[in-house]
Amino acid sequence: MAATGLQLFLSKRVVTATGEADGGVLVQNGQIQDILTREQANTFIAENEDIKVVDGGDLALMAGVVDSHVHVNEPGRTAWEGFRTATSAAAAGGITTIVDMPLNSIPPTTTLENLKVKASSAQGNVFVDVGFWGGVIVDNQDSLKDLVKAGVVGFKCFLCPSGVDEFPNVEAKDLEKAFAALEGTGSLLAFHAEVQEDNEEIEKKIFKKDPEEYTTYLESRPPKMELDAISLISSFLNKTNVRVHVVHVSSASVVPLLNKARQQRVAAGNTAWRGGVTAETCHHYLSISAEQIPRGRSEYKCAPPIRDLDNKEKLWQYLLDDKLDMVVSDHSPCTPELKCSNNLEAWGGISSVQFGLSLFWTEASARGLDLTSISKYMCSAPAQLCGIQHRKGALKPGLDADIIFFDPDAQFTVTADIIRHKNKLTPYIGKTLKGVVKKTYLRGELIYAEGELVGEPKGILLLNKL
Repeated sequence: MAATGLQLFLSKRVVTATGEADGGVLVQNGQIQDILTREQANTFIAENEDIKVVDGGDLALMAGVVDSHVHVNEPGRTAWEGFRTATSAAAAGGITTIVDMPLNSIPPTTTLENLKVKASSAQGNVFVDVGFWGGVIVDNQDSLKDLVKAGVVGFKCFLCPSGVDEFPNVEAKDLEKAFAALEGTGSLLAFHAEVQEDNEEIEKKIFKKDPEEYTTYLESRPPKMELDAISLISSFLNKTNVRVHVVHVSSASVVPLLNKARQQRVAAGNTAWRGGVTAETCHHYLSISAEQIPRGRSEYKCAPPIRDLDNKEKLWQYLLDDKLDMVVSDHSPCTPELKCSNNLEAWGGISSVQFGLSLFWTEASARGLDLTSISKYMCSAPAQLCGIQHRKGALKPGLDADIIFFDPDAQFTVTADIIRHKNKLTPYIGKTLKGVVKKTYLRGELIYAEGELVGEPKGILLLNKL
């Protein structure tokens, strides 16, 4: 339930898309009514005795983060993660909306019935609002329109093995069917953009190399896998108007290809946002470089892999040049036994949903960026991608009052005892990060304050009636 009545959230640093200002956000019935200057806010308070005023003082007042790439894994793999733990971690990290990926749960979100099973698991167990991706696998093209009608934000597919048997990867002939099914629906197809290299050749290359050394794993997934995938995706773009999105870009070398595809779509008259060609990168690619990864520490393992420092800096430059569109977590947790010291055999996924905002701000502020960069890359762009920009992702009249108070100057050290996701495995333990979320509000209602969750889960599922 949304908070009722008039509320006025005040701050000397109200962060909107255009910058920071001293003022307030007027909220009624869980929705933003207006953005006020300080003078307007003072007048409003004087004229409305019954208004509830929440004054954040010097804390930045910002839109809640939208994380469009989170693996919750429930039902089926709830030992890895679950809706309660994932969304409580999100609330603590200033995230007010997550979008759940279709795989790693059993069943995967590849049919309407499977979506109903997942939604049933989530109902009443989410501290923040939750949207859902559908999945494209071999021969499920006849299920896609039903999932669109149900309200999934889009669909994800893999161009290489996903790591779980129930979510097989697709090939060109499967993509033909998926694009045909999605044409005209307004939905989008997101890609894990790696095409499997010649396994025999790779095995020869890394045979006898130490599997505990991160460089061995890095050599097993070269940038060519991403380049080949982008080439395959690009080959469809002049045949379809379906929006496409590339998840977790790891190799900076693919960005020029993506930008070229986007420009061609725009030139051809595609009026979708960014020409219907978008791409994300993740906190780990912007925060860590391969040279920093210790031997035998597979909590750093993800797919595609974290690459070298030069690559990291190029990703940052492409982001700031608007050639990458957003930054998300790709929170992909697992149980401790799946994170062995062998980097070739360990599960590939990084847990970070709780710390994404601080990870981004630590790096962004060091590069001279201001708080509007958070709003741009972590709020409005993911909301736009998922088609929920009319409800989420900005401090703007008419949108949900999903609000955070954020101290951009405070620091904290990541320790296991503050981690709220189910398994306390993350490469960030022991790291000092900049930026602390003080309070999180969902539709005007306080859900997290000063290190503690407030009340029972108040999140809703962003779906149509099932």
